[in-house]
Amino acid sequence: MSRVFTAVIQQEDDWYVAGCVENNVASQGKSIDEALSNLREALELYYEDKPVPAFHPAFVTTLEVAI
Repeated sequence: MSRVFTAVIQQEDDWYVAGCVENNVASQGKSIDEALSNLREALELYYEDKPVPAFHPAFVTTLEVAI
């Protein structure tokens, strides 16, 4: 079985941190591809022995705020 999750990636110094919106699982890597690959592995391990709940689609956007 496969599921679709929403990932947010941010650069922190020399690392890319990838986090899953639906469950707050996160991982990192030296490249975006590595961070996503590591997040995929972390999610597989996270759900290894537990059921995957139904998620509603997540919508990610940017927002400009005057500060």
